[in-house]
Amino acid sequence: MNEFVKDYAYEMQKAYDSIDLEELDQIASLLIKSIKDKKKIYTCGNGGSAAISEHFVCDFLKGSSTGTDIFPVIHSLSSNIPTLTAVANDIDYESVFSFLVERYGEKGDILICVSSSGNSPNIVKAIKVAKTLGMITVSFVGFSGGKARDESDYSIYIPNENYGVVEDTHHSLMHILSQYVRIKTLTDEEDLGNVVF
Repeated sequence: MNEFVKDYAYEMQKAYDSIDLEELDQIASLLIKSIKDKKKIYTCGNGGSAAISEHFVCDFLKGSSTGTDIFPVIHSLSSNIPTLTAVANDIDYESVFSFLVERYGEKGDILICVSSSGNSPNIVKAIKVAKTLGMITVSFVGFSGGKARDESDYSIYIPNENYGVVEDTHHSLMHILSQYVRIKTLTDEEDLGNVVF
């Protein structure tokens, strides 16, 4: 166990070192601007990535808006089980996210996709449909980056083949973004030293 933990921690450190901080900063600025412009944010993912996308909604809706001048309108496309299963059963699983993007998405809205492989067909299709609507697409991917990385306007790529390491890093990035956005939009800068995340 001792060696396993050390090896895992080493892989996590490599994952953090690989993060494109310039791209991450651009994504943070994009989120702040879009929220202030009253644009909507949508998130999606499969499996563990679905949980990360839903956690992102929680942290932005409650966390980032606390003590700030922003009020994010953010929804997870992974959370409506009746709709997801209806689309999967009656159309196909590849369309479970793109179907909702077509119904909800508008020009200037943001779609954030979380996918370790970057090749999940429903993620790639959602990105392509979002772009036809003039939405801004952001992906968090791992492994080789996949099609999602190539198709997205912005992408954070974690070059690691371990699902746990990739998902842990993606999850941390959700926290980093939500906390950073909150810091940048505090209504009273004197609160900075007293903010509890």
